[in-house]
Amino acid sequence: MDPGDSDFYGKRDVSKVVGRRQQPLTHVPGDEETASELQARVDRLDVEEWRQQHMNYPDRPQRRPSVPAKTSRLHNPYANVPYAWHLTETVDDFLERLPPATTDVSESVPWIFICNPYIPRMKKEDGANQSIKGSEDEAPQEDGSKLFLVIEGGMERLELTKSFIDGLSKTGKSKFAIDKETRLERRKAAEDILNLAHAAKVRAGKVWMLFCSLQEVNEVWSVVAKATSNNELGIAAKVAPRDRSQDARRDRLICVYTVDFRDKADVGRVLRKLRQLKLVEARGRPIFYKPGK
Repeated sequence: MDPGDSDFYGKRDVSKVVGRRQQPLTHVPGDEETASELQARVDRLDVEEWRQQHMNYPDRPQRRPSVPAKTSRLHNPYANVPYAWHLTETVDDFLERLPPATTDVSESVPWIFICNPYIPRMKKEDGANQSIKGSEDEAPQEDGSKLFLVIEGGMERLELTKSFIDGLSKTGKSKFAIDKETRLERRKAAEDILNLAHAAKVRAGKVWMLFCSLQEVNEVWSVVAKATSNNELGIAAKVAPRDRSQDARRDRLICVYTVDFRDKADVGRVLRKLRQLKLVEARGRPIFYKPGK
């Protein structure tokens, strides 16, 4: 499925899709049995019912405050990770220990990470994402999150989408009509998967992916790291270390993670803070948002 077809944060309100069934196929004579079978499979898929059958808790998870109040207890899910900030050091000491401009990427330092100490999260080593290649160093997971449930349900939904799209070629419809229904089905599949992820507490968003040059990466990262540690941005942030195998002129990536990809108010709050910190328009660089892995 092409992520570009998801229409994420587009005109449609994905919060109204949970439990909604697909619209019926327009009847086209010629392969009624195939169309009926596909329609029946689509109609049987109910994300809310599927979630209720597999979750251990009966109610939909409640939204957490966008910026939790500071407490006397600090948290660090990356406490024992050498390439992350530790509560036993100041942020300045952390920045001096792991400056992204000159810290080389390696198996032991794939990223440089800092977590918001005011937001509790699962310890890195306990997260289900540690067994999924490419997701080991994404946002720290929320307690009670069910990542494997989302993977299983997402694959099931994608298989249904593939069968539906394959079946469209047998309905006798025009290429224009098939292309239109294919795009619609892909968007609906993306919405259903996002709904399932949100219900299963896999909600962290990778927000406002910043790109900066080698000359400015230490400065930009310092601003992001300090704001994250002060509970002013999201739940965590990371920056790419130096990769000697790549062109030194290539931009470095900084990711800021939000607590909930569906919480548009919080996503907007983080963007406003990044603007206030002069990390967006002032530097003339594009900025991107997408849900976390």
